[in-house]
Amino acid sequence: MENNEIQWHPPYIAAMNLEMRKEIERFVFVPEYTLNTGTLKIDLFIKNMENGPVSNEIGKIFRKYNIFEYKNPNDELGIDEFVKAQVYAGLFKTYGKKADSRKMESITVSLVRESKPEKLFKYLEEHNVIIENPYKGIYYIKGMVLFNTQVIVTRELDKEKHRWLCALSGKLSEKDLKELIININGLSGKMEKEYADSVLEIALKANRELAEKIRSDENMSKTLMEIMEPVISEVITEVSQNCKEEGRKEGKKEGMVYAYYEMNLPAKEIARKLLITESEVMEIIKRNSRQGE
Repeated sequence: MENNEIQWHPPYIAAMNLEMRKEIERFVFVPEYTLNTGTLKIDLFIKNMENGPVSNEIGKIFRKYNIFEYKNPNDELGIDEFVKAQVYAGLFKTYGKKADSRKMESITVSLVRESKPEKLFKYLEEHNVIIENPYKGIYYIKGMVLFNTQVIVTRELDKEKHRWLCALSGKLSEKDLKELIININGLSGKMEKEYADSVLEIALKANRELAEKIRSDENMSKTLMEIMEPVISEVITEVSQNCKEEGRKEGKKEGMVYAYYEMNLPAKEIARKLLITESEVMEIIKRNSRQGE
């Protein structure tokens, strides 16, 4: 699956919840926050309900209102996108219930991207803007901004501290993916597992060849299936219902085939699970793929 076909934003929201899970009770997360009554939306708004420092490196900059804009691996992060995020913060400030009820110093802006925005940083440096790098992958922009601003480069983050955000990449190593699976298997909370499943699903889709290699490891394959089984069941139900609504007699079987395929199971494994031939599996996958075009 090409990266431009992947929906990156939902797992990004999940990853941010997992990033802040140690102090999650102090935050209110609002994905797709709408500015006023218009159509402009902030990717993620995080309201900090408490004063005092945040332990997570990403949250060190946090104040009361924290605006996040996420750029998927195919998106640009140039000066125009940078300024747009500042504009969003400015609009958020002006939409308070009364004049200056939202203080400028209580608002922060974070831009998240997998790779370092070299052209943006060059532009800022040419305009005498100071860029500080207090933590691996985290850059503070000093000057030319109205609000405390940071750029988060997920490829440069400490993988041990920021495993969930680092997993949102199509360039994971075998070690990265195995460690992600092991860490997910160690989670206990229901909500945490659901968030982690969302991150894992995108990691598998974005790294298909690597995922197939992981499945050849019997222990890892077993662990992976245990983790993904609830997700697969949900997809099976949804796809099967769609198939039935379209009037296909074998909607359930087709739904199961495509659900397993979406979870990156090889055709041979799908056939074994559903007791059908591999050629049947491939025909169903092709048929569903054509209908989605």
